[in-house]
Amino acid sequence: MKNSQFEQFKSIIKNENSFNMSNGLPNSLLLKKEGELSVYYAPFEYVNKNAKLVIVGITPGLQQAVNALNQAKIGIENNLGNDDILLSAKGVGSFSGPMRNNLINMLQYMNIHKKLDINSCAELFSTQMDKVHFTSVLSNPVFYKGKNYNGTPSMLNTPILKQLINECFMQNIQQLNGALFVPLGPKVTAVMQYLSQQGQLQEKQILNGFPHPSGANAERIAYFLGKKTKEALSVKTNSDQIDFHKNALLTKLDAFSFA
Repeated sequence: MKNSQFEQFKSIIKNENSFNMSNGLPNSLLLKKEGELSVYYAPFEYVNKNAKLVIVGITPGLQQAVNALNQAKIGIENNLGNDDILLSAKGVGSFSGPMRNNLINMLQYMNIHKKLDINSCAELFSTQMDKVHFTSVLSNPVFYKGKNYNGTPSMLNTPILKQLINECFMQNIQQLNGALFVPLGPKVTAVMQYLSQQGQLQEKQILNGFPHPSGANAERIAYFLGKKTKEALSVKTNSDQIDFHKNALLTKLDAFSFA
């Protein structure tokens, strides 16, 4: 595995006392900055080439980056090999926090575990990690005006972000032949469709339509999971749109078979 970027930041990670949410990421990890956008290093470069399922977010947030960096620091202090450190950091940091439970619940509801021949989608974060790859279209943590980047400004219309997609994410997906990709939210879906148009993915590989697992999407997720009725929804939630995407998801998932 190529982990030259990790080598570049290994001593910096080791020499930090710890990483925490209150202090944010140190300037020593800053990769590039353009206007209000800043891109930092965090150890998320591990790619599970044997993965059958690929979960794709926008970018690692601060909490995910802090968790991954602290896990990498533990690995460095225990003199583990780079590959083992990066695998462990990726597993601990990926979609950590409240969004992990939401993601597991949605995957389970869609019977992804049956497609993968495992008992539960929760196992994708523990005993069945060999079947899944967690990634983001912006592989490194990106912040806008000092806060977690949420898709605005547009990734495909912002040069610094589109460069990350073309140079990093595109290289990663080329190593994931025959996998099923689950983009989280419409902005990630737009990037996946762009990559499909570039000939990097087949449309049948993109299982789009899942609500983003963020806690801010609690009502959409609850309706998607059948835990909230249409009548109980606020005016902000479009039930018809969720139903449409859910039906399309089921149809595509039923037709998909792993290579």
